[in-house]
Amino acid sequence: MAELTPQDMAAKLLATGFQRSGASAATLSDPIADTPMVVTLDQLRPYDHDPRLTRNPAYAEIKVSIRERGLDAPPAITRRPGEAHYIIRNGGNTRLAILRELWSETREERFFRIACLFRPWPARGEIVALTGHLAENELRGGLTFIERALGIEKARAFYEQESGQALSQSELARRLTADGYPVPQSHISRMNDAVRYLLPAIPTLLYGGLGRHQVDRLAVLRKACERTWERRALSRTVAVDFATLFQDVLAQFDTRPDDFSPQRVQDELVGQMAELLEADYDTLALEINDSESRQHALTSEPAGPVPAAAAVPATRRPPTDPALQDTTPTAPPAATPPAPPIAPPDSGSGEDADTTPVPSEQDEQRDERLQGHIVTPAATTERLQSIQRMVADRLGDQRPDFEADALRAVPVQAGGLYPISDVWYIEPGLDAPDRLRVHIAQFAREIAGEAAVADHIEASAGGIGFVCMAPAVDQAKALPAFARAVLTLLHALSAAPPAANGLDRARLADDLGALLHGHGGSATRLSDAGLVKLFRLLRLARRLLDLEAGDPGRES
Repeated sequence: MAELTPQDMAAKLLATGFQRSGASAATLSDPIADTPMVVTLDQLRPYDHDPRLTRNPAYAEIKVSIRERGLDAPPAITRRPGEAHYIIRNGGNTRLAILRELWSETREERFFRIACLFRPWPARGEIVALTGHLAENELRGGLTFIERALGIEKARAFYEQESGQALSQSELARRLTADGYPVPQSHISRMNDAVRYLLPAIPTLLYGGLGRHQVDRLAVLRKACERTWERRALSRTVAVDFATLFQDVLAQFDTRPDDFSPQRVQDELVGQMAELLEADYDTLALEINDSESRQHALTSEPAGPVPAAAAVPATRRPPTDPALQDTTPTAPPAATPPAPPIAPPDSGSGEDADTTPVPSEQDEQRDERLQGHIVTPAATTERLQSIQRMVADRLGDQRPDFEADALRAVPVQAGGLYPISDVWYIEPGLDAPDRLRVHIAQFAREIAGEAAVADHIEASAGGIGFVCMAPAVDQAKALPAFARAVLTLLHALSAAPPAANGLDRARLADDLGALLHGHGGSATRLSDAGLVKLFRLLRLARRLLDLEAGDPGRES
């Protein structure tokens, strides 16, 4: 090999180095797991679908805290596939805005380089990010009603894009709950109404923080007025439709929330409706108030039962015709005497101790029987009970009273050896296996007696208290269809194993409907008394089996 000259060596040293033939990566790929990292403000962007559209009410306090102490926890960031900038993953847009402001004011490096926690972009990235921001904003400072409503509408769009179909409000509520942001369906309905009917007319008012109660009041008013408009406009030609009228009237009140009065909106709206429909203002107002009261009873936040004497009529314009004004003074309603106060339990001494009510034995028995009627505690709340009271009071209905109704139980008395006046309650003297079996066997005989086959039922000291002596095949064929169905049912209830006899349990499914509710005619079904006895038999049998299984508290 020829020896390199100095010129050859210099040429090789100055030659161009190796180059990649493929495309070079502009940036490193993102981590595939949660990873701490430091990013700069120019690498970070706010989340573009952030539901918060107005300044956080706690902005000044948060800024002071960050200036003095820095960030308490590193914000979570992420990055959409293919994008150059990172974004806040959930609930940190306010802090990012404050950091930018502090960097601009101080030029301190600690506000420019931020320690963050990177989390990979998930498969359902947009939905996860949006619901995360909704939940985080609720925890850290709350959203205005309209911001929450618009955020949920955006979430609906993402869910529909994901599923490829429109979602009902109940399905939207279910999906939001599954993704960690539970919202009742009734709230979604009210939010949808606010975005659709209120936001175009009063954006300043809504973004200024108009609360849910006032939004509810406007929604109820709109629906009540619309129903009245539709009913009265059928017989006449009106220059405008109700949607336009409502928007025009409402837009006049787009001001600060502190200056807003729903009553003024109602007065103006009813006044213009009266002119367009050529109706008397007072008559129209009463009609709307009646419709509004019915809906308001179902949607308002009740504080308890509303006394009738406390009802205040809605403000109305005075009638223009003096002849319509009643100048006769009206006597104030007589005051209802207050109920006597209930004396609180005393610690045991003094005069008050003598007046403390002591539960009598009769009261204790009543309470015990009342508890015996409770199969499972009702999933009710004080709010639900208040709503039920309000609806009943406003509509003139009788309010349900469990304590009174429960002690009446089934209002059918079934005669027999053991008369039934209460299907569910089990008296303490009956609540033992041997006593339960005696009653069960007697009810089985009486039920079979309706079909003239009581001789096929025999009492038993085991099982559920009776056995059904099934007839042979030839004897069973000679029985009427009703008698065969009754015996087959009792044979199955006695828990006897299927045997080669004349009772075909496979036919029970076909006979059961006719036996219980009589779709084949009244001749094929148990009498009302027989049905009550069957219910009682089942109740006692369930209790017996629970006691035998060593669970004395179940269903008692």
